[in-house]
Amino acid sequence: MELEVRHLRALCAIADTGSLHRAARQLGVAQPSLSTQLKRIEQELGGPLFRRERTGCRPTPLGRIVLGRARPLVAEMRSLVAEARAAATDDDGPQLRIGSTASRALAGWLRRLRSRHRLEPVLQMDVSANALLRTLADGRLDVAFVHEVEGCPLRVPDGLAVRVLVEREPQFVSLPADHPAAAHSEVQLSDLAEDRWMIDPTVDGEWDAVHRMLRAAGLNPRVLHGDYHTAASLVATGEVVTVCQPTCQPRPEMAVRRIHGDPLGVRLLLAARTEEELEPVFPELWEAYAEVALEAPGYREWLDRVGA
Repeated sequence: MELEVRHLRALCAIADTGSLHRAARQLGVAQPSLSTQLKRIEQELGGPLFRRERTGCRPTPLGRIVLGRARPLVAEMRSLVAEARAAATDDDGPQLRIGSTASRALAGWLRRLRSRHRLEPVLQMDVSANALLRTLADGRLDVAFVHEVEGCPLRVPDGLAVRVLVEREPQFVSLPADHPAAAHSEVQLSDLAEDRWMIDPTVDGEWDAVHRMLRAAGLNPRVLHGDYHTAASLVATGEVVTVCQPTCQPRPEMAVRRIHGDPLGVRLLLAARTEEELEPVFPELWEAYAEVALEAPGYREWLDRVGA
């Protein structure tokens, strides 16, 4: 087998996420397929590149050597592709390459950038804020809108300019509309002790932070893994409860409620390579965020209560 850039990209993904499962999701392939690919790469290079441990995959000494050579090659290839695509679309007007974790503020932000600055946003979504910041540092994004889970600091590459949009956004809980706790505007965690929780382990810091919150409340509930879309579907059918952003819009079969004591929060950040790149786009993001915050009744009440 001849090594290709896609093989090096797979090795970097495994090292960055620390898990075959998470790397497969990031790469958009099935885990068995990635596992088979890794075995073939290891056979080609003559030894194991990762140690499989209970907590995930860790590079072996050989793996660290290979990764040290692979990362600059992968980054260079990405830059080449990005520059080629930008050159090919120059005639369509100036573009702004935006990376973002999930947020309801995105739509309003993109709309304002188009109307006020005549920019055409190119959007790259990722559940991993750390991955987006690395992509920004590599020059493949112009700005990145990310969230930092409380107690789990992001690994911000050196040289990036960062502005805080919201210092602490409280995380709410999404639960079935007919759940007894949904009758109140504020939920006690003890009221959810018998529920199954769903957590997305690919979101940087979320697994640790939610477990910390539950342990502090003396709870040890059953926990399932799933992304936001799966969690929303299962909440609607009464299968799980899950943490959610306070700007999340409830549906007829789903309620969004504050958690008593605000035990879990995130910090919202906008990053770029220079302050000059942040300056023209930050105000539009703030306006878009304020708009969706005021549209969410529970969050609006919380903001009024704390005087924000």
